[in-house]
Amino acid sequence: MDRRNFLSASGVALTAASPLAWADDDKKKYKKSSEHSTPKPTPTPTPTPAPGTAKSRVIVIGGGMAGTTVAKYLRLWGDNIAVTLVERNSSYVSNIMSSMVLTGQRTLTSLTYSYSKLMSAYGVTVVKGDVVEIDPVGVKVKLADGTVLAADRIVMATGIEFDAVPGMGTSNAMPHAWQAGAQTTLLAQQLASMTDGLPVVLTIPKVPYRCPPGPYERACLMADWLKTRKPKSKMFVLDANPAIVTEVDNFIKAFAMHGITYVPNADILSVDPTTKSLTTTMGNFSNNGVVNLIPGQRAGKLITTAGLNNATKLVGDSAFRFAGVNQLTYASTVSGAGKVHIIGDSSATPQPKAGHIANQEAKVCADAIVRSFAGLQPDQAPVTNSACYSTITMTQASWLEAVFQYNPATAAMVASVAGSGASVGWDTENFEDMNEWFNALMADSFA
Repeated sequence: MDRRNFLSASGVALTAASPLAWADDDKKKYKKSSEHSTPKPTPTPTPTPAPGTAKSRVIVIGGGMAGTTVAKYLRLWGDNIAVTLVERNSSYVSNIMSSMVLTGQRTLTSLTYSYSKLMSAYGVTVVKGDVVEIDPVGVKVKLADGTVLAADRIVMATGIEFDAVPGMGTSNAMPHAWQAGAQTTLLAQQLASMTDGLPVVLTIPKVPYRCPPGPYERACLMADWLKTRKPKSKMFVLDANPAIVTEVDNFIKAFAMHGITYVPNADILSVDPTTKSLTTTMGNFSNNGVVNLIPGQRAGKLITTAGLNNATKLVGDSAFRFAGVNQLTYASTVSGAGKVHIIGDSSATPQPKAGHIANQEAKVCADAIVRSFAGLQPDQAPVTNSACYSTITMTQASWLEAVFQYNPATAAMVASVAGSGASVGWDTENFEDMNEWFNALMADSFA
C-alpha cells in the first residue's frame, strides 16, 4: 500500500478539498499485515444553496482536532455557511506525540498549531473566549464576558474533563499530562530530576478514556528512557482495567522487554501527593519517585452543565459520562437539542476517543450539516478510520488501524474486519512513518 493509499485508508483523505499531496508517493511502501482496499472515509458533500442565499450560521465550540476540522470543512463544503470558532486559547497543543516531550525528543513548540489558516484560507471567524452557557433550543452560546452569539447550529468539540482523585486536591505532585501543556513540562522535569533507583508509576483509568493505546505506549517510552537516564529505576503500570485494552500482543511483549511490572484491576482509591503514595484495590504503592496519574475521564464540563451527557454510565457513577449522539449526524439525542452536534472525545460512540477519529467525526458532521442546510438527508453509510502509531522504544513504533462502518440495525458505527489490523511487532520504519502520518493529519486539520 503506497503512501497516498495508506493516508486515504487511515482517514486523511486526499480529496480535491484537501491540501495534502505527496511528491514521493511511489518511493516507499507501508508495511501492512495484508493488502486491502478501504472505503473512502471522507464523505462526498452535496451542493450548497445557490449564491446569494442568506448564509446559515454555525458556532463551533473548541479548537482541538475535532473543532478545527469541522470548521474548516464546513467552509470548504458550504460556501453559504458562516462559521465562528470559539476557543479560550490562542493556539492548540497536540496531545498526539506529546509523550515524546517527556524523553526530550519533541518540544511543545513543535506540537503547537495556530488558527491563522482557518481564518485566512477558509474564512472562519475565530473568537477567543470562554463559553459559559449554551441554549440548545434557542441555539445560542454565552461567553464569560457576557457576549451572546446566535446561530442555526452549534457544534461542541469540548474534549474531556478529569475525575477528581481522592486525596489529590489541587496538588500537581502526580501530573496526568493527558492534555499537552504545563503538566507535560512538569512531568518531564520530575523525571529528569528524580533520584535514580526510585520507582516510576503510571496509572491507567477504566475505559473509555482518551487514546486507548496511549498510556501503554507512554509506559514503554518512559521505560526505554529510564534504561539510559535512570538505569536503577523500574517502571510500574497500575491499570484499572482487567487487562491491556488494545494491541495486546505487542504491549505484553514490550512490557516484558522493558521489565515493566504490570498490575491489572488496580483502581485508585486514594493518594497522598506529599509522599507520592497510592492506595489501590490491588494494594499500596509507596516510595515512588514519579507518579504519572491519569484519572478517569468524562465529557467536557459545558456538556454536563447543559444536560447533554446522557450516555455511558460506569459502575458506581452517579451521572452519565459522555454525550449520546445520532451517529449519522452527531446531533445530540437529548430531546430538544437536535441542533447541537457533539464530536470528538465528548461523544459516546463505539469509536475510540482519539485525534484521528475526532478528525473523521468532524468530516461526517460537517457533511451532515451541509446536507441539512440544503434540505437533504445525511449520508446513510458513513465510514471512518482510526489509525495510530505507538512508540515502543525511543526509535521504534508499532501501528494500529481500525475501520468503522455505520450499521443501520443498531444505529451505530461498528468496527469492520476489512481494513482493520495491527502490526506484528515494531520497527524503525514504523517510527519514520509515524512522523509522516502525524504531519499529514495535522495539516488536514489545521492547514
